[in-house]
Amino acid sequence: MGADRGSAVLERADDTVHPRPRVDPRRGRRRVVALLAMTLLVPGSAQLVAGSRALGRLALRVLLGVVGAVLLLGLLGLVSRSAVLWLGTRGWFLLLAQVLLFALALGWAALFVDAWRLGRPDRLPQRDRRGVVLALVAFLLVPGLVGWVGLTVGNARGAMASVFGSGEAADAAAGRYNILLLGGDSGAGRTGLRPDSIQLASVDAQTGRAVLFGFSRETEHITFRPGSVMAGLMPQGWTCGDECLLNGLYTWAVDHADEFPAGTQDPGVVATREAVESLSGLDIAYYVMVDLKGFSGVVDAVGGLDITVQRRTPIGGGSWPVVGYVEPGRQHLDGYHALWYARSREGSTNYERMARQRCVVTALVQQLDPRTVLLNMGDLMTATKGLVRTDVPQDALAELAELAVHTKQEKITSVNFVPPLIDPWDYDPAVVRSTVASAIERSEDLPTAEEIAERRQAEAEAAAEAEADGAAAPVAEPTPSSTPSPSLPAVMERPGTDPDADTGDLASVCSAG
Repeated sequence: MGADRGSAVLERADDTVHPRPRVDPRRGRRRVVALLAMTLLVPGSAQLVAGSRALGRLALRVLLGVVGAVLLLGLLGLVSRSAVLWLGTRGWFLLLAQVLLFALALGWAALFVDAWRLGRPDRLPQRDRRGVVLALVAFLLVPGLVGWVGLTVGNARGAMASVFGSGEAADAAAGRYNILLLGGDSGAGRTGLRPDSIQLASVDAQTGRAVLFGFSRETEHITFRPGSVMAGLMPQGWTCGDECLLNGLYTWAVDHADEFPAGTQDPGVVATREAVESLSGLDIAYYVMVDLKGFSGVVDAVGGLDITVQRRTPIGGGSWPVVGYVEPGRQHLDGYHALWYARSREGSTNYERMARQRCVVTALVQQLDPRTVLLNMGDLMTATKGLVRTDVPQDALAELAELAVHTKQEKITSVNFVPPLIDPWDYDPAVVRSTVASAIERSEDLPTAEEIAERRQAEAEAAAEAEADGAAAPVAEPTPSSTPSPSLPAVMERPGTDPDADTGDLASVCSAG
């Protein structure tokens, strides 16, 4: 009987379910966090140590492939920056990059979850489990960031496809790309979109040195080149006095779109383009039209603009109440204030307004570098969506982007065709064209930023050698073409130093930077 009871006790003991062994909470937490950290630094290493080695080896191969691809792109950028820019403006490459980034984000997130599982958080006390769950969430932010980059690349690809067409790239005319820049305003109280800012950027296709020509929207007596579309529609020109202003030509063309050749996508741009070609004597390769109501978003996306303001400028005026001022001095303007600084008419002339617009454009050129564009791509795409029109094809983006990098390093010469240079209502077109040609010729004669840097280095070395020999270092006299120095960030030329390009004292209005 006793033996039977003993047997029963043993059987019950054998049937007892032992609880899962507990681990030291501190060691358990450290194990989980260590495996997560290993996955952060070397994806797959946690699996090699504590999990599926096959999965770990696969992750390491993917990691090596990613590192190799990044190094290859970096090396390619050092050898040929234009090749990287070419890839970055190809829709198929951006799509491939987007898919790979999404795949990497999902795979990395799965490795983090698996590493967390291998840490056996189920053996920790309840209060410690919450801590390691929060640790997992924190580590998952890293693959989340990779996914966000993939989303940004996708947005950039979509915006690029919607803004830039698929036509053929235009050839440089006489070694220059001439690009028409139109600032349209379709804000409240306005009927349709009209170009209030009309500028022509002429960029050297080799050096990137640019000359910016500004044309008053009040320019009258416009004739057109023989054989042009507008010459056929207006054989006598746009010459009806105060009713026929340069910016009004856009509205006229839109209202008479049925008179333009079939297939004309934007009659207003065609009319304005041919007018500026006739005024300047230059062949325009491309145009870019920006609706100013999206300009503030662009400025905010790049972090604002640095502008030295010389005159107090009202915020408001006309049909808007004056609610404040952009004060004199060096200012860092956000999008709202930069837009009002560029468009404000209260208490100033249209010519001063044109000068302020030139300051804003130059400041934007200075700050819109590839790094800024990359870091703010999402905001830039949102700000410009539906607000930018251009005929620049995707095939031309890489070359123009490479050219823009050079332009940032050079001095931007600027000429405004306003009093006292010309009276927009009474001028000689030949004077305008000769001024354009002279400004371009002088710009081409200036030494490049690279040449300036090489000359300064040679002067510094010569001075160091002379000092070592105990002699006074010779001081090189600056030449007129090197003042101001093109090696500095792009700035506008002071009109007072150039009688042929005089537009009034621009520096008394503002300056970029």
